[in-house]
Amino acid sequence: MDLRQLQQFLAVADELHFGRAAARLNMSQPPLSQAIQALERELGAKLFERTKRTVKLSSVGQLWLPHARRAVEHVKSLPALAARLARGEIGYLRIAFVSTADYNQLPALISGYRTAYPNVELSLREATSDVQIEAILRDEIDIGVVIGPTDAALHPRLQYVTLLREKLIAAVPDQWIREGRDGFSKETVRPEKIFAAPLILFPRRSAPAFHDLISGYFNRHGANFLVHQEAIQMQTIIGLVAAGMGVALVPESMRSLERNGARYLALQGDVPEVETGFLWRNDDTNPAQQNFVRMVTNTICNGLDAHRFG
Repeated sequence: MDLRQLQQFLAVADELHFGRAAARLNMSQPPLSQAIQALERELGAKLFERTKRTVKLSSVGQLWLPHARRAVEHVKSLPALAARLARGEIGYLRIAFVSTADYNQLPALISGYRTAYPNVELSLREATSDVQIEAILRDEIDIGVVIGPTDAALHPRLQYVTLLREKLIAAVPDQWIREGRDGFSKETVRPEKIFAAPLILFPRRSAPAFHDLISGYFNRHGANFLVHQEAIQMQTIIGLVAAGMGVALVPESMRSLERNGARYLALQGDVPEVETGFLWRNDDTNPAQQNFVRMVTNTICNGLDAHRFG
């Protein structure tokens, strides 16, 4: 069965006259009658009841008619559908993000994209930077939001643009503030007090750039770098701080994550900055992905440098 046979059936069903249906289809009547007979043989059912004077739909034909009509209409809509897919107006977009990104500019970017492309199916998942890089290379996600990777950490097929740079702050147990622990005021903390406290941090494999930023901060001050407790989600890290397990150095935007038992303090002195950025495959042909990248690089991140590696 092909589209032409369905169109012939619909013409006869609409006209209930083979001569008028043939004229509508710009063909002669005998080939049309033969085509309908061939369709009936293929289906194993009569579609029309014929007499010398009348043609009417059989009971099967009446039931089959709306299905045939929908099938033809669907086929007619395919060119427009392909055009919308090519423009990225419909389709899918898979985004992964580090836990810290949920507290800075990512929600606004997602909201803006949804407004511009409401018919694109959007899939969001949280993942560490290392997992995202592998997932992008395996075509399991289209966009990654990662802790700013170093040049050496990037694969030649990956492209990266900086979204945000922000200072580190200290997350400390609120109890330490209430106890008046030396060096911990209600607003700031001296770096040496952080260096001397149990440190809670991501494993290096999960966020190597962030881990190296923290270890470099310790090393520049001549402090012994020792991780007391590891966790792969920022919410968990803040929870451990709230439980009095130690301190953590986190992006400034984490102030948005309020947690009973945890307090955020500014670090005194020269404070390092952590970078968050977008990562994608430079050979990705998904139009929805390309629209998102264009939105980020040309609008949201206007003025920031995009870097291509490889």
